Amino acid sequence: MFDALQASTGKKTSKKQTEIEVIGLDFSYPKGGKIFDQLSFSIAPQEFLTIVGPSGCGKTTILLILAKLIKETAGVIHFDKSAGSQSRVGIVFQEYNRVILPWLSVLKNVELPLEVLGIPQEERTRKARTYLDMVGLSKSADLRPSQLSGGMKQRTQIARVLAYDPSVLLMDEPFGSLDAQTKATLQHEFLKIWDVKKKTVVFVTHDVDEAVFLSDRVLVLSGNPARIIDEVRVELPRPRTRDLLSTPEFLKIREHLWDKIMS
Repeated sequence: MFDALQASTGKKTSKKQTEIEVIGLDFSYPKGGKIFDQLSFSIAPQEFLTIVGPSGCGKTTILLILAKLIKETAGVIHFDKSAGSQSRVGIVFQEYNRVILPWLSVLKNVELPLEVLGIPQEERTRKARTYLDMVGLSKSADLRPSQLSGGMKQRTQIARVLAYDPSVLLMDEPFGSLDAQTKATLQHEFLKIWDVKKKTVVFVTHDVDEAVFLSDRVLVLSGNPARIIDEVRVELPRPRTRDLLSTPEFLKIREHLWDKIMS
């Protein structure tokens, strides 16, 4: 599935040092307490960064702010600019049923953002079919969402976001609502896609094993108001397979992250 794309795309090393710079980020609800306080971190181009922490610490809120879906209370966010335009940002939600339109086919769902961008019909259909092939849904292009399993719906959402070709991909527990087998399969397949496309990824999860398996680096948040209490580089070899989960190196990082979260 990936051979032709790998041959034509290859891996590129960016000369940019930072894709996103977050400085002194604060967020408070009008009638609630402060969610996080003075968060500062940077994300390198093509880096896979994961954010973990206790429930309610603001992990999803960070993604919504980066996606400009909500406004920060204070702080500055710098996106790298190429050719004079701001980096495009795509977001994958855990609740795929909120974003996959039930009256459209799988193919038309993936084409939708391309249509909004004004891309001609023939080109957007070609792009949509390319990404459906990447996520293993080429034979399901004409189905409606009601005919899909949960894993297939999530694949559709991922294909739609990738077709838009964002430079930054925000992922909010995208595999959290799936059964264990489907989750493991999609983790592995997404890593293969990421290895080809090399997007900058900011990933949120409650699953520490998932964080270690997928990431280059993990940020650990405290409880409210959230602060960054640790930063762990995951220097494990790529490409990664499920065998990695039983290695001493993996288990050491996993236990370190759990200790930080539980503390």
